[in-house]
Amino acid sequence: MTSLIGLGSHLAGWRHKDAWSGTCMNLDHAIHIAKTAERGKLDMLFLADGNAVRQMDKPILFASNSRSDRPAVFEPFTLLAALSQHTDKIGLFCTATTTYDEPYLLARRFASLDHLSKGRACWNIVTGSYAGDSVNFGRAKHVPRAERYERAREFVEICKGLWDSWAEDAFLEDKATGRFLDPAKVQRLDHVGKHFSVQGPLNVARPIQGWPVLASAGQSEAGMELAAEHAEAVFSVALTKPEAQEFYANLKGRLGKYGRAPEDLRILPGATLYIGRTEAEADELYEELQELILPELGVEYLSKFCEEDLTGYPVDGPMPVLSGEVDGMVSYRNAISEMAQREGLTVRQTYQRVVPSIGHVLFKGTPVQIADQMEDWYRSGACDGFNCDMPVQPRCLEDFVNLVVPELQKRGIFRREYEGATLRERMGLKRPPRRVRDARLAAE
Repeated sequence: MTSLIGLGSHLAGWRHKDAWSGTCMNLDHAIHIAKTAERGKLDMLFLADGNAVRQMDKPILFASNSRSDRPAVFEPFTLLAALSQHTDKIGLFCTATTTYDEPYLLARRFASLDHLSKGRACWNIVTGSYAGDSVNFGRAKHVPRAERYERAREFVEICKGLWDSWAEDAFLEDKATGRFLDPAKVQRLDHVGKHFSVQGPLNVARPIQGWPVLASAGQSEAGMELAAEHAEAVFSVALTKPEAQEFYANLKGRLGKYGRAPEDLRILPGATLYIGRTEAEADELYEELQELILPELGVEYLSKFCEEDLTGYPVDGPMPVLSGEVDGMVSYRNAISEMAQREGLTVRQTYQRVVPSIGHVLFKGTPVQIADQMEDWYRSGACDGFNCDMPVQPRCLEDFVNLVVPELQKRGIFRREYEGATLRERMGLKRPPRRVRDARLAAE
């Protein structure tokens, strides 16, 4: 899978000579990415999202127009609904928070997207890592972590219940008899819990996939438990293969207590790709982008990832040990801190490592070398696939589709054609049966 962000994943990627211009609110660029990714037979398009214009208290970051702090973006469902009409097979995956939304509204949006796309919707379940979002939703402070995850579990269960409102054959539309629907084939939810009260039923027919594919990205203890209980895809952070293998085994080992099997979950670590037709070309792209990073911006950006102000430390002094609790992005913070301490990096060296890969593993080289690294991780129990970040758009995605995908196909580890009618089928995930209830669903 890959991101829909036209800026590219590198902090300075938009400045590169091969990068698009005019990326802000550009539907044509999103359509180009979607069609190119579908031509490459990728599983999904990923659209991250937030609920605030961020970093306004940090002028350097705010002015940078960086990949992750985009101040002007399409609302995700609007964009994905549009892209559903320009693509046929690729999954449409976006982030939506359980902290600053309502289950009924979110369930309705995802069910609608699943119908519009003929069964290609995927929800990245997040509790919200950015504390500043709270001020746009009537709160002076961010919701505490424990409460966010408690709310998230209830939220997801409500959505599942709402998606089960209607039987598959509830809408008869029998012109001869005049029966439009069978009233016996709908059920109310009647949920009354700690955080929500939702009667239902949902005013959208059951999604084509039963439920949209459910994904998550949390690697804290609470995040991993939420994923083990509900997620079918997890987008992880690992900077080395051993770290990825440990996370893979840990998370898949938790599924049994929720009545799930290892094959019910796909683990997809982020990987940033620097592709060249030769090693020298890949190195050249990497170095060109490194030179475009302003040092002050690199430190500010590293501070954001670490949720700790690093601007007071000497840029060529040792990276400080990160300690204490933070509200979000625990997986990035921990991975960066462990890498810096393990390798004895300075602050400058740390941001130079983090910015090119946005905190993920970095694969650089020829198509064969990139494929070698991806295959090694896949066959070593480190992943089920990758969330591929493209530093410069459209160059890097086109190089991946034109050069790396054929190499992976030749090795028999990547599809040559899409199979199945829905995203679930193409990912080898079960379609959830409709849960029929005789008693009301109530939170314990």
